[in-house]
Amino acid sequence: MTSAPNTPDTPDTPPNPPRAGNTPGRPPVVDLATWRAARGELLLREKAHTHAGDAIAAARRRLPMVEFDGTVEVVGPDGPIPFLDLFQGRDELIVYKHMWYDSAPHQGQCEGCTNAAWHIPDAVYLNERGVSFAVLTTGRWDEVAAFTEFMGYTQPWHSVRGLPEPVGGDMGYLTCFLRDGDRAFLTYSTTGRGNEPANGSFGLLDMTPYGRGETWEDKPEGWPEGHHSCWYWRSDADGTADWGPTSRPVPQWTRPGATPEKTLGRSGPHS
Repeated sequence: MTSAPNTPDTPDTPPNPPRAGNTPGRPPVVDLATWRAARGELLLREKAHTHAGDAIAAARRRLPMVEFDGTVEVVGPDGPIPFLDLFQGRDELIVYKHMWYDSAPHQGQCEGCTNAAWHIPDAVYLNERGVSFAVLTTGRWDEVAAFTEFMGYTQPWHSVRGLPEPVGGDMGYLTCFLRDGDRAFLTYSTTGRGNEPANGSFGLLDMTPYGRGETWEDKPEGWPEGHHSCWYWRSDADGTADWGPTSRPVPQWTRPGATPEKTLGRSGPHS
């Protein structure tokens, strides 16, 4: 239902509110037709970006692969198991390699990896497509087990401590594997911003006027200044972005016993 236009024939209709002018740090105010025209122009660029991504995915499917020993053992809640067991009978496997800081308190583990792992609480859609998911880390299993219990993770975690690549090696990567019977192959690996597909929040933030609120983003003049790219990964008990002595990776405040104790501070350079 729309209001009748404010004309001399309808003197009792309240006047239309004044339209807000352009203010610093805000998108310009326009009418709907102008907005639709601008949105249409951007949509063409978005579609081109999508098609470019499709082409890259097609090239990714054409990468060669590397065979490795799939019988090498990783350590999990049931003790040592062959790496091939992580496939859970499926042919494909995606793992997230979670960085680990030995002897750090729970709140001292990598906020970027905590962020990524938190965004994949359930792999049911991957499983339906014949793909399994697991988290690997170089931590000692007793420390890893305590951390995953504290965080409430539901995905399988395993320690690859002391194992060579591609099972072990550097952490902070999304890596894909293929199984052919009892043979295992490395097919793809990425890190840095290549890990962003694991985090749906980034894509949603990119749709908002202020984006991720990070310093590197190209922003109009007058926009909020932004912060270091890790600023919202760690906060205090009130949810304020903070790297102080009582801060921790954001998801950890929802965990049992995660109270604003001063003893929950950083321990060492990586915590």
